Amino acid sequence: MAQMIRKIDTKLNFRSNIPPSVYYNRRMRLDVGTHLKAVRQMYGLSQRELAKRAGVTNGLISLIEQNRVSPSVSSLKKVLDGIPMALADFFTLDLGGQPQVFFPREELSDIGTASVELRLVGSRLAKRSMSILHERYAPNADTGEEMLTHAGEEGGVIVKGKIELTVGGESRVLGPGDAYYFKSSLPHRFRNIGRDECEIVSASSPPTF
Repeated sequence: MAQMIRKIDTKLNFRSNIPPSVYYNRRMRLDVGTHLKAVRQMYGLSQRELAKRAGVTNGLISLIEQNRVSPSVSSLKKVLDGIPMALADFFTLDLGGQPQVFFPREELSDIGTASVELRLVGSRLAKRSMSILHERYAPNADTGEEMLTHAGEEGGVIVKGKIELTVGGESRVLGPGDAYYFKSSLPHRFRNIGRDECEIVSASSPPTF
C-alpha cells in the first residue's frame, strides 16, 4: 500500500512536506465535500466558474460537495488546480475560524509613547509575518537619542508633515508622498523637525512589534 501511495505521489508531482501516508489518513478524516464548498466560496467562485477553470463539469463539483462521490486524488487535484490551490494547502487549511481581515481604528493597539503614536494593525493575530503601523509624531518628537537597530527590513510613506530620517550616516527630510525602504540592521532614527504633526504608514518584516 505504501509503495502504491508513493507511485501516485510521484505521478501527481505532489510537492509537500506532508508524507503521502499522512495525506491519505487526513483525507479519511476530512469532509472533503464540505471543505471544498467552503474553499470555493472563500475564493468567490461559483460551481460553474470553478468547473470551467478546472476543465470538469459543474455536475462533478456538485456531486463532490454533496459527498455523493469520493474524488480520486487526481480528480481532486484537477479541481483544485482551478482555484488554484495545492493539495497540501487544501488539507491543512483551517476553516474553523476565519482570521480577522478588517480593523477599525479603535482596535489598533497604540504601542507608542506620549509624543509618538504607533498604532499596530492586527496586534492579536497569531504568526504575523509583518508589522503594519499608522505612525503619528508630534512636533519635535523622535524615536529616542539612541539609534534603533533590529533584524529585517522596513519601509513607509509619509502621509502628512515632515520627518527627518537618519539611516546609517545619511539623513534626509521627507515630506508627503516621499517614501523610504531600508534594512533595519542599519542604525536609524525618526525625528519630526517641523511645526506640524507628521503622519506615516509603515511596514516591517519580520514583525518587531
